Amino acid sequence: MELAYLQTFCEVARRRSITRAAEELGYAQSSFTIQIQKLEKEYGAPLLERHGRQMRLTPPGEKLFALAIQMLELYDQSKETVAGYAGGTLVIGAIDSLSAYFLPPYLQQLRQLFPELTIQLHPDQESNIVSKVKDGEYDIGLLLDAKKADSALLCEPLREEPLILVAPNSHPFVNMTHMELDDLNGAELVMSEESCMYRGMFEKVLREGGITFTALFELGNPEAVKQCVMNGLGLALLPQMVVADELSQGRLVALPFTHPDIRFDLQYMVHPRKWMSQPLEAFIQLLGG
Repeated sequence: MELAYLQTFCEVARRRSITRAAEELGYAQSSFTIQIQKLEKEYGAPLLERHGRQMRLTPPGEKLFALAIQMLELYDQSKETVAGYAGGTLVIGAIDSLSAYFLPPYLQQLRQLFPELTIQLHPDQESNIVSKVKDGEYDIGLLLDAKKADSALLCEPLREEPLILVAPNSHPFVNMTHMELDDLNGAELVMSEESCMYRGMFEKVLREGGITFTALFELGNPEAVKQCVMNGLGLALLPQMVVADELSQGRLVALPFTHPDIRFDLQYMVHPRKWMSQPLEAFIQLLGG
């Protein structure tokens, strides 16, 4: 059995699609299908099944997936140890805002350091990132949180990421030089989706302060939140990295509002028994630099 079959299987399992997995690795879809069939014949069990338009792991497939991740990692470790080869694949899980607004330049630098490295970036929710780092599906997870995301993982802060309350240019608050929590009483807000960590943080502060507000929209995409604010539909709390361009171009205004309980850190997490490859160590150093 070739290790390439296991790589194919893991890629399909991660992307839940033979088509998308084939596109990622640059192979023909028919080749992927044949490799999966050979793998199923080798193990004598169905590994994947179709569920609607997606592929999902069968119970035997789930067991093999966990082992295959370890086998492929051990193979990469052996090449780096014996021959100094720093290629292989680095799988990164990150929340949407980090994937879109923070990571691209660091991924470019990493690619220049390790031209043979395959980098996979998976935008995901915080709970999924924690789970997949624990299971070994992600080599590293990146998120924004006020505390360590999980005590079972090695979680390290990289820097504090400011949260900015932004308004459209036409909003009456833009002329204020200082804001207190009470000033937000009756405010119309554009909210991120309910699972968003900083939304929960903001709502908790508002409710504990007895502040009434109207959540006009609940949007899952930071870009959509920004567009709603720029079109005068309310205020929004967003990470500074998300609104940096709009603030510098004058399309949004940062309001003079801060609160000690509205803060969080950019942090990374890895499994405590994770093999720290050269690319993974270099990536962490780039983020911390």
